[in-house]
Amino acid sequence: MMQENLLIELLTEELPPKALANLGQVFSQTVFDELVKLQLVAKDVELQSFASPRRLAVRIPSVLATQPEQQIERKGPAVASGMKDGQPTPALMGFARSCGVEVAALATMSDGKQDVFVFRSSKPGDALANLLPEVLATAIKKLPIPKMMRWGDTDVQFVRPVKRLIALLGKEVLPVSLLGLTADRITRGHRFLSDGDLSIAHADDYARVLFEEGKVVASVAARKALIEKHLNEEAAKLNATIGADAALIDEVTALVEWPVVYAARFEDEFLKVPQECLMLTMQQNQKYFPLLDSNGKLLPNFLLVSNLQTEDPSHIIQGNERVLRARLSDARFFFEQDQKVRLENRVARLENVVYHNKLGSQLERIARLQALAGEIAALLGADRATASRAAYLAKADLVSDMVGEFPELQGTMGRYYAQIDGETAEVADAIEGHYHPRFAGDSLPAGNIALSVALADKLETLVGIYGIGLIPTGDKDPFALRRAALGVLRMLIEAELPVDVSALLSLAANSFEAGKLSADVVAGVAGFMQDRLKNLLSGEFDGREVDAVLALRPARLDSIRAKLQAVAEFRALPEAAALAAADKRIRNILKKVEGELPAVDAAKFVEAPEKALFEATRALAPTVNAELSAGNYTAALKQLAGLRAPVDAFFADVMVMAEDLGVRNNRLALLSELASLMNQVAEIAVLAE
Repeated sequence: MMQENLLIELLTEELPPKALANLGQVFSQTVFDELVKLQLVAKDVELQSFASPRRLAVRIPSVLATQPEQQIERKGPAVASGMKDGQPTPALMGFARSCGVEVAALATMSDGKQDVFVFRSSKPGDALANLLPEVLATAIKKLPIPKMMRWGDTDVQFVRPVKRLIALLGKEVLPVSLLGLTADRITRGHRFLSDGDLSIAHADDYARVLFEEGKVVASVAARKALIEKHLNEEAAKLNATIGADAALIDEVTALVEWPVVYAARFEDEFLKVPQECLMLTMQQNQKYFPLLDSNGKLLPNFLLVSNLQTEDPSHIIQGNERVLRARLSDARFFFEQDQKVRLENRVARLENVVYHNKLGSQLERIARLQALAGEIAALLGADRATASRAAYLAKADLVSDMVGEFPELQGTMGRYYAQIDGETAEVADAIEGHYHPRFAGDSLPAGNIALSVALADKLETLVGIYGIGLIPTGDKDPFALRRAALGVLRMLIEAELPVDVSALLSLAANSFEAGKLSADVVAGVAGFMQDRLKNLLSGEFDGREVDAVLALRPARLDSIRAKLQAVAEFRALPEAAALAAADKRIRNILKKVEGELPAVDAAKFVEAPEKALFEATRALAPTVNAELSAGNYTAALKQLAGLRAPVDAFFADVMVMAEDLGVRNNRLALLSELASLMNQVAEIAVLAE
């Protein structure tokens, strides 16, 4: 059957840049997936996705012009209910009639549960041209577009007005209509650098014609690579590195069709403003790329990615410098104005900033943070007064002009203003650091003062918001409680802080006035954090080993990684499986015990194996406990391997539930003592297969 390469293009008005790459991928993949379902293309072919500010397109190799013959299979009634006394029932006759055949023409098959009647037939495949409109309609429906547009006097809807439609199978234009357009082979190139229509002779010519004649780099990946190459080349000329993240490159890639990089500069006097302010202004407002020297200091130079190429770019460069100058002047003004009011004098203004209508103002929150940060600092052996001072000033920059303009700079500006006001380095660093970690992989606050304030900030949020019933559900988490919980867990684990999670949650709950929060808030948040902890650790360790350690509900997390590593090494021992199975058996036996068990009495042992197990357990306990006290969890667990033989012998030869109550309880007490010894690092039974 004839196969050719298929090209589809939607030529549009400018598409939303932040969504462009995703729109292109979803459109291309959906068209491909639908063609695979229709047996028009093999699922292992490699498609090419294109997306630029004014187009979405896809090229799919080896697409059939006509479907293969289609096999039809319709299931009917069950055999048991379709025939009665050797005669077809009305239901079976109705099914045969709907299929256009006699009952005798039906076959039978098993559907996995019972035998059913089935009708099988075949029909010729349909033409691609007939199927493509529905394929494209499906692709458009699946685009992640929150709001569609209408244009002209039609009811046609799309994310932006669509100007032209290309549908080419090889050289042939497919007679397809969509969005009020009829397909042809005509597109347009760059809005300013290309003139007139471009004709695509063959589906394979698309990218080349747009590049050579239309001044359009149609592929997102190719355009991004070109931008990165030119940015690095221009930065190298200035002995600089680029001070912007990949997100800005992605955004700029979606803004231009023919990227050209130009170097520009601004006045040195602006460097008196904190570089974070200048860089944010450049990137957020103007999509410019800041440049840094070898020490990470901002240079008075920047790079811009233009959508225009000209022999004399001076007017482009000067125009952008003029625009940036105005923006930087605003930043300088905000910075100078903010310095006229000390941070501590801003705190009172937080009374007018609502934190939550059920939890009061930011000023009320500051009082809670002060008390909580001081308590946590004492637990960490840090200065309570310093932590309280840092917490008092932590949110003051929220009412500064700079943070009002650039909310992303909260904390950063607080640190600068604290330094200008003469606050200690610990206080200044804690003001910025208390927001960390802000996202996965972000750095932790540095030092115990910053950690105290950061823990206070996140714990107060967790307990307060959870305690008024705003618990995250599904993917909805408007107060970022999951992020706050992960931040707390990361600090406790990675900074190895010797504090009890439940104690921290209780301190946080006690910082609120009585009756403000639900009575079970501490238990609720503890369970919420346990779930987050499992997710966090499961990304690094085996899931079953994580379950084994967390089954003991560890109060402290500073040694949890060492415990998990110890469990992993224990699990690799040849004795581990048998001991885990034995521990599981012991737990099942002890579950049935009612009341307190007596202390083990060696005089009541009847069988040699129970006495041997007792002696082995008592002999091993001091060594195991000494290793645990020293934090040598791996060594402690490996000591347990020596119990395998006496444990196996005990279960092979001793009847635990003896008729003599005294003997029975003594054996149960022995098993309880054994379980206590074995399960100090993790619940070993969880490791049993």
